[in-house]
Amino acid sequence: MWPPTEVNILIVKLSAIGDVVHTLPSLSALRKLYPAADITWVIEEAASDLIKDHPYLDRVVVSHRKCWIRDLKKGQIGKTIKDIRSFIRAVRERPYDLVIDFHGLLKSAIIVFLTSGRRKLGYHSMQELSGLFLNEKILEDMGKHAVLRYLDFPRYLGADLGEPEFLIPIQQENRERVEELLKANRIDRKDGFVVVNPIAFWETKLWEDEKFARLCDLIVERLKVSVIFTGSESESIHRIQFLMTLPSINLGGRTTLRDLAYLYQLGALLVTTDSGPMHLAAAMGTPVIALFGPTDPLRTGPFGQGHTVIRKGLPCSPCFLKKCATKKCMREITVEDVFREVKEKFSISTYRKEKVN
Repeated sequence: MWPPTEVNILIVKLSAIGDVVHTLPSLSALRKLYPAADITWVIEEAASDLIKDHPYLDRVVVSHRKCWIRDLKKGQIGKTIKDIRSFIRAVRERPYDLVIDFHGLLKSAIIVFLTSGRRKLGYHSMQELSGLFLNEKILEDMGKHAVLRYLDFPRYLGADLGEPEFLIPIQQENRERVEELLKANRIDRKDGFVVVNPIAFWETKLWEDEKFARLCDLIVERLKVSVIFTGSESESIHRIQFLMTLPSINLGGRTTLRDLAYLYQLGALLVTTDSGPMHLAAAMGTPVIALFGPTDPLRTGPFGQGHTVIRKGLPCSPCFLKKCATKKCMREITVEDVFREVKEKFSISTYRKEKVN
C-alpha cells in the first residue's frame, strides 16, 4: 500500500534560480506528506547554494553539466567522463520509490532514465521527449503560476496543501557576510535601503540603463535612502552608476545566493527585472516591484502578497521572445511609472519594519 512507512524520493529540478525557488513549497509539502522519507534533490551547480544543508533534504546531488560541456570543448575528455560517471553513480546509488521530474526537459528526462525509480512521475508532455521515461503523469496547467503548477505533484500524491512555504536555509555566516558588506559601505540597516537588480538573461527583459540611473537618482534624492545594486558582476551596473549623479553601492557578484536572500530580507524593497533575484526576494517576503515585458506575470511573476508588477500590456505581450527589434513593451515603461510605486511601497515597507523592530 502506498505510501510505505519509509520511502526514497528523488526530486529532479536542475535550474534556474527562479525555478528552484518555485519548487521549494513542493519540497516542504513532500516532507510533510512523508516525514520519514529519504529525499534527494538533483540540481545544477548554479542554483545549488539555495538547497545545500536544507533541513527538508537528506542529500543533494549536483550536476556540473555546463562545466562538462565546457571541458569537453577544451578537449578534457578523460576528466569529464570520470566526473560524469561519478555523477551517475551518485544518482543511481539507491533505489527510489518515487522520482518526480519537476523540470520536464530532455536534460531532466535523461536523469529520470538513469534512475532505478519505481514510480517516475512528471507532466503529461513530450516537450524535448521529457515524457518518454515516465510511467506516471499529470496534466500541466499553464494558466497557473509556476509555484502552484509544481504543487500539483504533492497534491496528486495526496498532500493536504496549506500556505506555500519558501524555506531557504540562511546560515550565520551568510548573515555575518552581509552585515560586513553593509558596514563596509556605511549602510545602517535601520535607515532602510532600496535594492535594485537591473540584470536579466534575456535582452528583451532589460530596461534601459539610462532609466535605471534616473530612477536611482530619484530614490536617493527624494527618499533620502541608499540604493544597492545586486546581480552578477555586470558592465550594465557600472554604466548605470556612471550615468547617475548621486552615489550608489554595487554588490553585483559579491554575494552567494543565500547572502543575497538575507540582503533582500533586510532591504525595504527590490526593484527588478523578471529574473531569479525577483523570485528570491519574493520568497524572503520582501516587497518587489517587477518590470515585465515579454513574459507573463500570471505564470512567473513575484509570488505572494505585497508585490507590484509594472507592464504595459501591449497586444503582442506576452510573446516570450528572447530577441525583439523594438523591445517596445519594456521601453514604454517610464521612470515616473516605477518611482511612483517605489515611493508608495517604501513608505509602507518602512512603517512595517518599524512595527516589527
